[in-house]
Amino acid sequence: MCRSIKTLRPPATPDVTEDDIRAAALQYVRKVSGFRAPAAHNREVFEQAVDAVAAATHDLLAGLRVRGSGGGSGGGA
Repeated sequence: MCRSIKTLRPPATPDVTEDDIRAAALQYVRKVSGFRAPAAHNREVFEQAVDAVAAATHDLLAGLRVRGSGGGSGGGA
């Protein structure tokens, strides 16, 4: 049912698109919910979850600083 969610962080994936982010969010929600496609009565909450995960993923990727990328101090955890 679920293929692996690929790494979207540069440099592993240099040109991440909104479609890449949405596909990863959809795979995550499918895996967590156990549904490949939700029933009609669950469709709205399923889509809301995909939207929320996609937004969180976008925010995460926008805020990450990768060492050696010239994008900041490079300090890490």
